[in-house]
Amino acid sequence: MADKSEKMKARLPRGLVDRGADDIRAVEKMMATIRSVYELYGFEPVDQPMIEYTDALGKFLPDQDRPNEGVFSFQDDDDQWLSLRYDLTAPMARFVAENFERLPKPYRSYRSGWVFRNEKPGPGRFRQFMQFDADTVGTPGVAADAEMAMMMADVMEALGIKRGDYVIRVNNRKVLDGVLEAIGLGGDENVGRRLTVLRAIDKLDKLGPEGVRLLLGQGRWDGGREGEGDFTKGAGLTGPQIDRLEATVLFFATGARFTKSKGIAAEDDFILDGREANDPEALCLSNKHLVQMIRNRGADNQTGQEAANELDTLASIFQSSGYGTKRILIDPSVVRGLEYYT
Repeated sequence: MADKSEKMKARLPRGLVDRGADDIRAVEKMMATIRSVYELYGFEPVDQPMIEYTDALGKFLPDQDRPNEGVFSFQDDDDQWLSLRYDLTAPMARFVAENFERLPKPYRSYRSGWVFRNEKPGPGRFRQFMQFDADTVGTPGVAADAEMAMMMADVMEALGIKRGDYVIRVNNRKVLDGVLEAIGLGGDENVGRRLTVLRAIDKLDKLGPEGVRLLLGQGRWDGGREGEGDFTKGAGLTGPQIDRLEATVLFFATGARFTKSKGIAAEDDFILDGREANDPEALCLSNKHLVQMIRNRGADNQTGQEAANELDTLASIFQSSGYGTKRILIDPSVVRGLEYYT
């Protein structure tokens, strides 16, 4: 007979939560609201399994040589690696690739469900959580991106979030790509440094402009001062390179306010005076104005011009559809730290 002292203790694994009736009902109501907006825009539901072949996740994995790193993985009796999905995007890509010939184009679909992350839990970071995606595949141009942003704004308000209490921020990665080319970080040989730059700018909300500058340079101590905490190696950019990035990509996120000014340089309609909180609405700045500022400050190369042209198309669609900057805002500082985001 087993010793009573060895009796298993009931305990919940870290990073997971039990959900009660009130939570379940609230989530179901929220999901129904989101679903109604998606379907109003013509998106159709797809239900996909929680388990995929690990190689279907491919380059999205943090470490392809260690499938358990970042995802929950196991091997079946054929020695094939399988993984619990960590998001809904990679399974969607597999589904589209497998069924491409029979799917209508453009293919507009939505999917929802639990996703799983084999990561260290923390405040607001769970190992299992819900996602609700909408995706458009097979359409050229940026009109589909504009539709997504407008649909997101409509979802916010359908959920009861008042206008002025949310904003959808939109950017085009070509803005940053053009600047990186201009400062000498183009080409395959600089892929690693470009990713380091992306990840640094992605931390803007957490670290602020000064913290990002440190990560763009030699690096940053987590404790805030040299020798305190862990050291994160930076991208190794020079001062002028960082200034160029800041002038183009970070100018809208430095806490300065757009103000009308007399005698300003011809290339800018508005300048920053650095005295008050950022507030483009205060001067009725439209997304078209903001795109012009990006065009003036961005890289004068093909990539930079493509970025400005595509953002200008977005701005025109937002404006003609009645979505102002209190709902959707073009912001060149919005960058994700993963290569496949555009």
